[in-house]
Amino acid sequence: MRYFVTFISLSILTFTSYAEKPWPNRISEPVKIIVTFTPGGAPDILARILAEHWQKDLNNQVIVENKPGAGGNIGTELTAKAQPNGHTLVIGTVGTLTINPFLYKNLNYDPRKDLESITFLASTPNVLVLNKQVPATDAKSLIALAKSKPHDLSYSSSGIGTSIHLSGELFQQLTNTKIKHIPYKGRAQAMPDLLGGRVHMSFDNLASALPLIRSGDLKAIGVTSMQRSIHAPDIPTLSESGVPGLKNFQVTSWFSLMGPAGMNKADVQKIAQETKRILNLPEVKERLSAIGLEANPQGPEALNQLIQQDSKRWSKLIEDTGIKAE
Repeated sequence: MRYFVTFISLSILTFTSYAEKPWPNRISEPVKIIVTFTPGGAPDILARILAEHWQKDLNNQVIVENKPGAGGNIGTELTAKAQPNGHTLVIGTVGTLTINPFLYKNLNYDPRKDLESITFLASTPNVLVLNKQVPATDAKSLIALAKSKPHDLSYSSSGIGTSIHLSGELFQQLTNTKIKHIPYKGRAQAMPDLLGGRVHMSFDNLASALPLIRSGDLKAIGVTSMQRSIHAPDIPTLSESGVPGLKNFQVTSWFSLMGPAGMNKADVQKIAQETKRILNLPEVKERLSAIGLEANPQGPEALNQLIQQDSKRWSKLIEDTGIKAE
C-alpha cells in the first residue's frame, strides 16, 4: 500500500511538473504552425520565419504544415480542435477570422470561442494586378473595359472569403462593374493562370505580388491602402485614381498568430514575447520589408479589437452583396 501511495504521489508530481513547464515543452510533441494556404504566400513566409528562429533559439522542433482549402477553414478548424498546449498554432488571416464566419453557413469553428488570440504579426495592402496582355493601364481604363464587357473579365483569388476575394467584390460594388470571380485553393494554383492569361486580374497581397510586378510579369494598377506603400512608392493607390467610387477604397490583408481556446495565459504571453522578439530583429524586418510586409507585433488585446472591427465591416459587405460560399 505504501508503494502504491508513493507511485501515485510521484505521478502527481510528474504531471504537475509537465503542466508547469514553460512553453515549449520538449517532452511533448513538436510545435506545429499551420498555414491555411499553399506555400509561397505571406502567411507561409511568416510561419517559416517563426519556425526557423524558434527551432534555433528554443531548442525545440518546429514544423510548418500547409493545410489549404475552403478559404482557410480546414487548417483553422484543425487548430480549433487541437489540444490547447501551445504546440498547435495557426497563422490567422482577415479571411479566416473576420470574413468566413459570416460567409460559410456550416462553419465548424467560432473564432471568438474556439481560438486564442496570441499576437498580431504583420500587414500588407492588396494590389490590383493585371495580366500584361489586358488592354488597360490604370483604374479608369480597366473599369471602362469591364463595363464594355460585363462578366467577360475574370479575377482570381486564393480562396472564397479571403481579403483578395472581397477586395474584388468591393471593387465591383463601388465601380458598378461585373467581373467573374475564379477562386483557387491557394496563390500557388492561382498565379500560373493569371500569368498565362486564363484569368485577367487579381487583388493579390502586395508582399506576394511585388516580385512579379518588378520583373514586369504583371501590371500593377493600384494598391488598396489610402497611402502609397513605402515598399512600392511608384504604384499609385486606387483612391487616387480619380474614380469617385474608389476615393475611400481601403483593404488591408493582415496576419496573426492564433492557438486553440483555453491555452495557458503564461504560454500565450511567452509565445507573444518570442514572436515580437523575432519580428523586431533587424534582419527579419529587412527581409519582410523587401517583400512589402510591415511587421507590427501586438498582443492579444489589440488583435481582438481588430478582429471585432473588421468583422463588422466585412459582415456588412457580405450582407449587402449577397456573396455566398459556393
